[in-house]
Amino acid sequence: MPASTDAARRADDAPFDPDLAARVRAWADDDPDPQTAAHLRLLLEHAEAEEDTEDLRSPARAELTDRFRGTLEFGTAGLRGALGGGPNRMNRAVVIRAAAGLVRYLTDRLQELGEGTTSGASVAGPRVVIGYDARHNSDVFARDTAAVVVAAGGHALLLPGPLPTPVLAFAVRHLGADAGVMVTASHNPPQDNGYKVYLGGRVVTDSGQGAQIVPPYDAAIAERIAAVPSVASVPRSEDGWTVLGEEVLDAYLASLRGLQVPGTPRDLRIVLTPLHGVGGRTAERVLRSAGFEDLHVVPEQALPDPDFPTVAFPNPEEPGAIDLALALADSVGADLVIANDPDADRCAAAVRDPRLGHTDSAGGPVTARGSGWRMLHGDEVGALLGDDIGRRLAGSGGVMASSIVSSRLLGRIAADHGLSHRETLTGFKWISRVDGLVFGYEEALGYCVDPVQVRDKDGLSAALLLTQLAARLKAEGRTLLDRLDELAERHGLHLTDQLSARFADLDRIPETMARVRQAPPTTLAGSPVVELVDLSQGSAGLPPTDGLRLLAEDGTRVIVRPSGTEPKVKCYLEVVVPVEDGAEDPVGAARRTARARLDAVRADVADALGLG
Repeated sequence: MPASTDAARRADDAPFDPDLAARVRAWADDDPDPQTAAHLRLLLEHAEAEEDTEDLRSPARAELTDRFRGTLEFGTAGLRGALGGGPNRMNRAVVIRAAAGLVRYLTDRLQELGEGTTSGASVAGPRVVIGYDARHNSDVFARDTAAVVVAAGGHALLLPGPLPTPVLAFAVRHLGADAGVMVTASHNPPQDNGYKVYLGGRVVTDSGQGAQIVPPYDAAIAERIAAVPSVASVPRSEDGWTVLGEEVLDAYLASLRGLQVPGTPRDLRIVLTPLHGVGGRTAERVLRSAGFEDLHVVPEQALPDPDFPTVAFPNPEEPGAIDLALALADSVGADLVIANDPDADRCAAAVRDPRLGHTDSAGGPVTARGSGWRMLHGDEVGALLGDDIGRRLAGSGGVMASSIVSSRLLGRIAADHGLSHRETLTGFKWISRVDGLVFGYEEALGYCVDPVQVRDKDGLSAALLLTQLAARLKAEGRTLLDRLDELAERHGLHLTDQLSARFADLDRIPETMARVRQAPPTTLAGSPVVELVDLSQGSAGLPPTDGLRLLAEDGTRVIVRPSGTEPKVKCYLEVVVPVEDGAEDPVGAARRTARARLDAVRADVADALGLG
C-alpha cells in the first residue's frame, strides 16, 4: 500500500461516535434485562477500543450502528426481528414499550367508545389475552406484556403454556377480548422473535373482530409506543394476571369437531411433523379425535425446540425441511404427509406422485422428487380446500377470498359453486375480515377454513379438512392429485410459481421496484402485456400497496412486490392453459405447455429485475 494511502487511513481513524455511545449507555441503563444490558456495554467497550475506518469497519461498531439505526418498526405485522439488545432488536425493553403503547391505545379507544353511553361511569379496563410459542424468551415477553396490562388497569389472560397461534386467535373471539397478543416469529430463523396483535371485543365489532391489525390501528398504536419515554416510566405489576387453564384449548378443539364431515372414512396413513414447533401435540389431538389413529409423528421434530436443530430454516416450503417426514413416510408406506410451521398457523402437504421418480434402491430417498413425493403448492391446497368447502356450501351466498398474489383458480371454483369471490391485499389481516367469509387462503400455505371461530390462518383446522378429503378420495380409489386434475379439466390448468430477489442492501429494494416501474416487460412468454396496474395507486377497491400487476393477452399474470417480512422483491407468476379433449393425457399435455410458458415468463421477469 502506498505511504500516502496508509497515512490517509490513519488520519481517518476517529473515536466512536459519541452521540451513539451516549444512546447505547442510556438504553443499557434503562434495559430491564441484565443480560442484554451487559452485552450492549461489552459491545460498546469493544467499539470504543477498536479502529473504525472507511475501509475497515470494526465488528462491534458495525453491530451497534445496526442495533441503533432506528426502532424496530411496529406495523400491520406487529413486531418481528432478531433477538438482542437495542431498539432495532427484539428484547424486553422493546416489548414493554410495545405493550405500554398497545394498552394506552386500548384505554383511549374504550374511553372514546364509552363517551355518552355511560353517564359518569368509568369504562372497564381493556381485556387482553396473551399467547406465546416456545422460542427463546417468548414466555418472558408474554409475562412482561401481562405485567404492563395489569398495572395499567387492564385484565390480562395468559394462555396456559406454549401453544399454536390459532389457539390465541380463537381465544380472542371466544373470550371476548379487546385485544390479543401472540409472541411468535412463526417460521423465521431461530434467532428471531415477534409480537402479533389482534383486536376484538369492544374495540373492533365488525367482520374484522378477532383479526390482526390493519391501518389505521397500526399507526395509532405505533404513535403511542413512540410516546413512551423509557422502560422505567412504564408501571409493571408483579402479579394479578390470570393464567388460563386447559379449558381454552379444550374449547378450541371442541370447535374443530364441527369440521368433521359425517361419513368420512378413516383409513388413511398419515405422517405429521411440527418442525420443532408448538403444534405437534395439538395437531395429534385434532387428528386422533377425528378418528385418524394411523398417525406417525416424526420423532426428531416432535417436541418444541427453539434452536430447530434438524432444519436449516423452519419453514416447510424450504428445501430439505420435510426430508425427515418423507423418509418416515417411505418407511411406513404413508398416504399423506402433513407439516405445520413452528406456530402451526400454516399447513403444508406432500403426496406420492406416480409421475415422479421412485425411491433409489441403493441410496434411499434424497429429495421429494427422487422418492416420488411431491409437496403440494399452496395454491393447489387452496384449490382443494376451496372446492371441498364449496361443494358443501354451494348456493349459500357465502364469500371466498384470496390474496392478489394467489391463483385466480379460487374465483372460478367459487363461481362454479354459486359463491362470491373477493381479492384482498396480501396477508390474513385482510383476508380474514372479508364480510360473509366462508373460506380464505393465500399461496404461502395459509388457510382460513372456519372464520366464525378463528379469524386468521389455521394450519390445524386446514390439516383436518385436507386429511378428511384425502381419506374420502382414497376410499373411492382416487387421490388429491386426481381431484386437482378434475379441477384443471373443469377450469383450466392454473400453474403458479415464484421468483425472488434477495438483497443485503435494503436500498436496492426500492431501486429495483423503480426500475420495473420505469421499464416493465412488454411481453410475457411472447404474449403482449395488455394491462399494467400500479398497485401503489390502489385498484379495484383495494387500498394502495407497493406493487405492480401485469396481465398478458393470453391470461398470464405477474405481480411484483417487496416482501413484507424479508429483504426480498417477490414476483408471483401464473399461467392458465385450457385442457383440450382428445389427447391421450390431456391434463399432462396442458401441464407441459404451462411449464414451458412459465419458464419463459420467469426469464422475462428476471431480465426486468436485472437478474439475467
